Amino acid sequence: MKFWSIFPLGTIAISISLLPISLARAEENLYGKLNLSLVNTSVNESDEWKLNRNASRIGFTGKRSLSDKLLIHYSAEFEIYADDGNKTTKNTICSQSVNGDESCLVGSDKTTFSQRNITIGIGSNLGKLWAGKRDTPTKVAQTKIDLFNDLEGDIKNTFEGENRVSNMIGITTSRLNGLEATLVVVPGEGNDANGDRIDDGGLADGVGYSLNYTGDNIYLAIAGDKEIDNQDLLRLVARYRIDALTLGFMHQKNKDNGGTLDEKGSFLSTSFKIGNTVLKAQYGRVTGNDSKEEETVSMGTDYKITKDTKFYGFYTENRDFDGSNDKQQAIGIGIEQKF
Repeated sequence: MKFWSIFPLGTIAISISLLPISLARAEENLYGKLNLSLVNTSVNESDEWKLNRNASRIGFTGKRSLSDKLLIHYSAEFEIYADDGNKTTKNTICSQSVNGDESCLVGSDKTTFSQRNITIGIGSNLGKLWAGKRDTPTKVAQTKIDLFNDLEGDIKNTFEGENRVSNMIGITTSRLNGLEATLVVVPGEGNDANGDRIDDGGLADGVGYSLNYTGDNIYLAIAGDKEIDNQDLLRLVARYRIDALTLGFMHQKNKDNGGTLDEKGSFLSTSFKIGNTVLKAQYGRVTGNDSKEEETVSMGTDYKITKDTKFYGFYTENRDFDGSNDKQQAIGIGIEQKF
């Protein structure tokens, strides 16, 4: 009698696939948040009402023991289109005829989810080596000084450097005496990664880094990009807490690789906690070498019902002084539920 007739191949395969799971110590966590706001937006005196999803998301993180000293870390996070249920994305399909003429058809797809941060890595007590799509170290470095993140006052609407980049390979050290460092490289994969109109195929066509210090009441960081999103950028961040008062500061310089844009900007934020209520405000200004000038100001309040539930209201004004003198104003109320 053949061995396989007693022990089917499929049974063996299933047993082998389950073996590491039973031996490895696993720790997994499902998380997310729903954040919806009703906003009246006015752009140059033309206004409309909107229900916004504000980067509502769902994701999971996990880690498993590979040995006594090694862990494998993994995470996947997706944006949820909680306002209208779907995101419409354009896609183009092109074909070439026998005589060499090319024709393209533009269509659209709808999806309820879109990718945010998805990574996998191996870690030890020294740090973690990881890869995937993720917020750059520069974006992560600003932590929570942006008090109106994902709303109309989000600093990404005024400042460069708020990037989530594909194909990143990074190493992050373990925190030692409050210090932590991250270094990432981004392969060009045949694309024009640095804006010089030449396809790049190297391992480090883009580079990012950060070094931060976290103390009891203080946070300091320096971070930068080299040829990421066609720009070179340097960012300094500080946050300080005094009892119920928290102050935040950011200063950065950036220029594009084409030599047409050279900017610098500063950003201030403050919040004050009174019981379950947080009063907050922030201001930022960016100036450039081509008379470009942008300004953002926001103020608002949060009211926490529970640790994971809050109501909020805000007012934001974003201005662009590049000649068009565009002004966007937004006033809104919203609710955020974390889980």
